[in-house]
Amino acid sequence: MNRPRLHVLHLGAAMLAAAVLAALAADLLSPAAPNALGDAASRLLPLGQGAGGLGTDVLGRDVLSRLLHGARTSLLVGLGSVALTLLLGGAVGLAAGLGPRWLDRLLMGFTDLLLAFPRLLLALLIVMLSEPSRLTVILVIGATGWMGTARLLRAEALGLREREFVLAARGLGLGPVRLALRHILPHVAPLLLTAAALRLGNAILLEAFLSYLGLGAQEPLVSWGAMIEHGRRHLLDAWWLSALPGLAITWTVLAANLLGDGLRDRWDPRAAGKEAP
Repeated sequence: MNRPRLHVLHLGAAMLAAAVLAALAADLLSPAAPNALGDAASRLLPLGQGAGGLGTDVLGRDVLSRLLHGARTSLLVGLGSVALTLLLGGAVGLAAGLGPRWLDRLLMGFTDLLLAFPRLLLALLIVMLSEPSRLTVILVIGATGWMGTARLLRAEALGLREREFVLAARGLGLGPVRLALRHILPHVAPLLLTAAALRLGNAILLEAFLSYLGLGAQEPLVSWGAMIEHGRRHLLDAWWLSALPGLAITWTVLAANLLGDGLRDRWDPRAAGKEAP
């Protein structure tokens, strides 16, 4: 057993749990309403002042309250888009790996076609052609990120389709859907969870980038990316307006990556073989 790598798993899980708890308890932990405007005297208060002790922005809004509510947006978009990625990628990958050869070629050809387009440019194009909202960002990130998961599950399904238990299930007359759900999916579930954790950080970063450009969640919803953009003009006199949401993004993305690395090392038999003395 590789104890240092298990520590990575526990550390990532603890850091991500802290971010999730902060998002869930944002209403209880926030010292003020996230969009409550302040008077002229309460604007751009430095660290150590303000209702939450992390200062205020140019409109007098409490930074700590906005950070807590921004966690809701980032995590909801990240988790929702990752769930959509796993749903689409899992369906395409299992259908390609367990279906006939012509279906495999058709689905993988379509997947390769989408992989040929840069994901960031594809996401920007779709968002710009639609109405910016939190739901739109979830759909766009999920719809542009499933291709890697599809190829991963296709490879696993191709390796499992000739196993004895799969052949026996086919001999009993199980259809492709029941075969995939009852026999293939349980074997690839650890792989799916690992992929979800590793993709969560990328989804949060992409959401922050879109919000920074004004293409993400719109007011009155709070987004860390939008907070960074709002503080960009005050980097010299109020650096915390951009630095604090940037640190929040770093914390959450690092937590997701550590969790994904820990899960991969725990469930990957090749990694386990390397750990043996």
